[in-house]
Amino acid sequence: MTRINRRSFGSFLMVGGLATGLHYTIMYVLLQANLCSVAYASASGYALSTLFNYWANARFTFSGSHEHARSLPRFLLTAAAGLAINQMVLLALTHLGLPVVLSQILATTCVLAWNYIINAVWSFRSRHSS
Repeated sequence: MTRINRRSFGSFLMVGGLATGLHYTIMYVLLQANLCSVAYASASGYALSTLFNYWANARFTFSGSHEHARSLPRFLLTAAAGLAINQMVLLALTHLGLPVVLSQILATTCVLAWNYIINAVWSFRSRHSS
């Protein structure tokens, strides 16, 4: 059984909002410290916030009968594809001259639907619904 419903989407948005805040905070700190480019700062924030995102989604959004040994690798593959989407959109929009903040918000919006759907129907699918 898939887990696409209002409750899981609402929880996914709350968890995702916290993870996005963490992503943006890390990105901001790296950029303010002039430690790396926009692309590396965003990728670093995304990668580090992914750890929190998995824990919170496994615990609150898709809690139940999924097994971590099965759901974690799937989640990480989904997150890696989400990172690729994030980077492509972010770099394309900044290349077109949009401000970094707006570009990152639009990139995050693009990744949101991808992450929710794939995590709901694949990453956190219970073993019994395979």
